[in-house]
Amino acid sequence: MNVIDFFESDRQEYWLKEIEKSDWGAGAFLYELLSRGTFFDAVGEGSRVLLLTEGDELISFCTYAQKDDIQPTELTPWMGFVYTFPKHRGHRYVGLLFEEIERLAKQEHIAKVYISTDHIGLYEKYGCEYSTQMKDMDGGISRVYVKKIE
Repeated sequence: MNVIDFFESDRQEYWLKEIEKSDWGAGAFLYELLSRGTFFDAVGEGSRVLLLTEGDELISFCTYAQKDDIQPTELTPWMGFVYTFPKHRGHRYVGLLFEEIERLAKQEHIAKVYISTDHIGLYEKYGCEYSTQMKDMDGGISRVYVKKIE
């Protein structure tokens, strides 16, 4: 398996079509941002879309971004749009994406990465700790987790 950066790939159109196949509203929104060229406007310059692949198969994806759905906030960076295709769930593949984000954060001398989610018990498996609840852009309440980078 490989983790690739969507924006560094020479197959962006292919991977974009694979992202579009996700059965999740946020995945559809990510597809929309990427296809319209508004991704960086929404989540900040220098943000990344990381793809976990096996050959031509997209297994999982996420973003490593300045902003997520908790705005405005001074908290940054965020791991967001975390999705694993149903047939690949239960194998902790998202952990490989977490490892890449940790590597990137270390290179950037980042001490903490944040995650906004409704899930309870998922991100704790990867060393994340519940921090607080905050309002998301839709006015709903989201759980905010922090991953300390060591």
